[in-house]
Amino acid sequence: MRGSEFTELKAFAAIVEERSFVRAAARLRVSPPALSQSIRQLEARIGVRLLNRTTRSVSPTAAGDTLFARLAVAFDALEGAVADVHAARNRPAGSLRINVPRVAAMRFIVPILGDFQRAYPDVALTVIVDDTLTDIVGGRFDAGIRLGERLEKDVVAVKLSEDLQMAAVAAPAYLENRAAPRHPQELHQHQCIKFQWPGGGNLYRWEFARGKRALEIAVEGSLTVNDTELMLHAALDGAGVAYMFEYQVRPWIENGRLVRFLEAWSPSFPGFYLYHPSSRHVPPALRVFIDFMRARRVASGDR
Repeated sequence: MRGSEFTELKAFAAIVEERSFVRAAARLRVSPPALSQSIRQLEARIGVRLLNRTTRSVSPTAAGDTLFARLAVAFDALEGAVADVHAARNRPAGSLRINVPRVAAMRFIVPILGDFQRAYPDVALTVIVDDTLTDIVGGRFDAGIRLGERLEKDVVAVKLSEDLQMAAVAAPAYLENRAAPRHPQELHQHQCIKFQWPGGGNLYRWEFARGKRALEIAVEGSLTVNDTELMLHAALDGAGVAYMFEYQVRPWIENGRLVRFLEAWSPSFPGFYLYHPSSRHVPPALRVFIDFMRARRVASGDR
């Protein structure tokens, strides 16, 4: 394969992954017109249209999907070979792409970024914050962080946190003239801060359980958010009842700025895991990242 042909294929893969000529061009450090020219040359050379393009979006055709699936495997093998060469050096090196939801990024990634970069300066770490359930193989990520209940069965998973519990909370000012709910159904009498799944998804139905009884409540309220930080600040400001991970609101419960209720109805479920495909080559950069995260978990006592 000539160098220009390899460049065209890399350009095509970058566009499919980024779903944007502009973002792909920035990633490859070329101009959008040059990138468009590469794709035109590739499509002309193989005689098949690979991308559907509009003024607002770009997506692969059926032929493009087939080509990208084969390229992802080939590029992964090439990157694995390069990573193996790096492994022979004194310090781990190579690229590492991690996909994480925002809540996990704030809890697990933010506290270790500086120390990890200082410990492994030759690892080029890319962290993509993404609240959708992205296919890490299709997105060419090395690993991701996800709640245990949302893990696929064919992955290698490393536990990062204790089991999690939900917490219903409100500010004292909100409860000043209202009785705190004693049963989940009483939430219908309150202004609840609704959560919409990212990407324009459905509203989250608040989940409760006590003994063998489980409930899902479609709460009511005039405020809807798709970010838990917004929900927290709205609750602190007295806008209504929030339903969040207990660890997210624990400091404000302890200092009295939030009041917790319905604790007996708040279910627990598996916590966060770092995961990666079981059948895929584990590059040295990912190995040291996993070890680093494990060491931090032990040091913090988060078992």
